[in-house]
Amino acid sequence: MAAEQDFTKRKLWGGRFTGSTDPLMHEFNQSLKYDKRMYAADVKGSIAFSKALLKAGILNEQEQKEIERGLKIVESEWAENKFVIQPDDEDIHTANERRLSEIIGKEIGGKLHTGRSRNDQVATDMRIWLMEESNQVESYLKDLLNVMVSRAEKEVDAIMPGYTHLQRAQPVRWSHLLLSHSQSFLGDLDRLRQLQPRISVLPLGSAALAGNPYSLDRELLRQELGFKSIGENSMHAVADRDFIVEWLQWASLLQIHMSRMAEDLIIYSSAEFGFVQLSDAYSTGSSIMPQKKNPDSLELLRGKAGRTFGQMAGFMMSLKGVPSTYNKDLQEDKEPLFDAVDTISAALRIAEGVIATLSINPEKMFAACTMDMLATDIADYLVRKGVPFRETHHISGQSVALAEKNKIQISDLTLDQWKELSPHFTEDVKDVFNFENSVEKRNAIGGPAREMIKRQVDIARQRIGQ
Repeated sequence: MAAEQDFTKRKLWGGRFTGSTDPLMHEFNQSLKYDKRMYAADVKGSIAFSKALLKAGILNEQEQKEIERGLKIVESEWAENKFVIQPDDEDIHTANERRLSEIIGKEIGGKLHTGRSRNDQVATDMRIWLMEESNQVESYLKDLLNVMVSRAEKEVDAIMPGYTHLQRAQPVRWSHLLLSHSQSFLGDLDRLRQLQPRISVLPLGSAALAGNPYSLDRELLRQELGFKSIGENSMHAVADRDFIVEWLQWASLLQIHMSRMAEDLIIYSSAEFGFVQLSDAYSTGSSIMPQKKNPDSLELLRGKAGRTFGQMAGFMMSLKGVPSTYNKDLQEDKEPLFDAVDTISAALRIAEGVIATLSINPEKMFAACTMDMLATDIADYLVRKGVPFRETHHISGQSVALAEKNKIQISDLTLDQWKELSPHFTEDVKDVFNFENSVEKRNAIGGPAREMIKRQVDIARQRIGQ
């Protein structure tokens, strides 16, 4: 009889094959260069699986303890950058199992994969890894929100023009603008939290596609690994990547919100506005124009939105034609997800630093407010005197036209000129032309009045702390 080959030196799937793999095919197929970052998740899943094998009678207590001991050594080697990758290590699962058998011997190490497939193993690793990363991303998002909310609370006195169509519209508070962006990020925080239960579905125990034949206790696996629920269909469990699509979609929307905030701050930091100034830590200069201070941090945040959306769209196209159960196309899930997680994590920390360190110029903000921005307040003034709004809107427009004709501000119109427009105008029309009063009158929920800014801050903090 031919001598038995050492399985630690052959591929996990190699028994049916007699020829060698084309080196180019091995490189094309190999994913260890990027999936090695899941080493801790793979070890965690394998230790839990060994405990389930113990309960199922596949392992005895000594064997399970030895497997757990060996896996912890494997994990420490990765953590200390001492793990030696071998040429035939296709992925993190192959590498870890090969190294485990080297440490504890193939007689025990070879039992770990009993009733388990890389199909349910990789799906489990991805979910464990993403659950942990999502918790970290959530903490970064909360840090950003806390900075935004704190600034809004402290800088409530600053009044600036609010814009529609990038045209001056009505006066608002700087705090109101900042909190408008925080509302988008609060929505992102809610959606990330809602996504977590759909990530936390246990695939382990589904094997390749047809389930485990050893009466494996999947509830034990769920508890050991901290999953919220168990995949109810083994064919679906090994193929499901909807949680990755959802995470990429979530990341794309967050990056869109990041991009829109960055665009506002880029515009407001330009010399033409001068409302805000970025700190040197988040700016760069020009290679030939020494006077330049470029908002590169914000421009990069704006640009990363395209990158993240592209990762999401690319993976969805990879996923759309995959037939039932596991197919190697699904290996394309890792690089876009890893890149999106890295991008989002960095973007949130950069955005937090930008917001925390930028300075505002309340004087320039206030100086940019022009009296024509109070045209709606003129209409509101007449409404309070019983004039229908559609009529007041027309009269207010006439006052703007009259001021433009005379090349003056509407606040400089005389009382006689106001009375020519409507007999309802009296001396108190002059009280309209006060930006602070204008803002404070907008005291319904959602408005920029001080009490509403306080309400927004309080509610935001409640949502962040949930």
